[in-house]
Amino acid sequence: MLAMTVADGKLTAAQVPEPVPGPDEVLIEITAAGVNRADLLQVAGHYPSPPGAPAWPGLEVSGTIVNVGSDDNATFLNAEVCALLPGGGYAQYVAVDAGLVLPKPENTDLVDAAGLPEAAATVYSNLGYLLREEADRKRRVLVHGGAGGIGTFAVQFAHRLAEAEVWTTARKEAGKRLEALGADRVVDYRNEDFAALVQEAGGADAILDVIGAAYFEPNLKALAQDGRLAVIGLQQGNAAQIHLGGLLAKRATITGTTLRARPLEQRRQILAEVFERVWPALDEGTIEPVVTTRLPLAEAAEAHRLMAAGGHFGKIVLTAK
Repeated sequence: MLAMTVADGKLTAAQVPEPVPGPDEVLIEITAAGVNRADLLQVAGHYPSPPGAPAWPGLEVSGTIVNVGSDDNATFLNAEVCALLPGGGYAQYVAVDAGLVLPKPENTDLVDAAGLPEAAATVYSNLGYLLREEADRKRRVLVHGGAGGIGTFAVQFAHRLAEAEVWTTARKEAGKRLEALGADRVVDYRNEDFAALVQEAGGADAILDVIGAAYFEPNLKALAQDGRLAVIGLQQGNAAQIHLGGLLAKRATITGTTLRARPLEQRRQILAEVFERVWPALDEGTIEPVVTTRLPLAEAAEAHRLMAAGGHFGKIVLTAK
């Protein structure tokens, strides 16, 4: 089969053996693969696939199940699905644990479904507590990088499922589209001080941050009392100083998470909860994948160039045809 392998820091089309599903796995004929920043890091040599996963990139796909590793999963044959992967999505086929597979949402195109698993699992695993905990008032959520693949999903999640007041940072030109997704306030990070503005409004109860070190101190300033900061990306640095007095005074909680490195059982559990708590909104069309760029698999390098350049809105996906 064809796969976009990595050689000397570049994506290269190559013929590789078709995977054979193990006892707990299904084989997906891939219709589309979502592109994520982790894929760019992998090509650059900074984020290798975990042991046992294919060596080429691709953390999420959509497609059709064409084979199963055991009769226990036989009912899944021919189902249209999307899946969260430890790697290997930039190819014609992929074998994946059946617990990491979700049905294609009813109101979602199969190609667009490739942009869902990574965003949905990341957002839910960091903001899902908003759905599980009672609140005595409307909470305020700040989403950094609102125009990106994670951001566009997080804005919808916080607005439509958590019923929160949603703030997000983005370029000014993305403002109208983010407001249409549910953002109450779009802060132009190039010209406005998000920390001061959020603090003036009363602080953020939850912050989802893809930026990293450059935003660490401003994020602490922006947090409300008992607020929670979830750091899920390091786009602008991985080392920051912390003012412990401010942390203690606000009773703040700081978490740092990744998704691919979690044990399989944790990823299965996250996907099961996503199916229960988030998938109904996708089936109904209350939340939608935001896919604005489709490119053929052979143009994966161009997709990476577009993502690295910044300024794109929503998800980029690679299609089989």
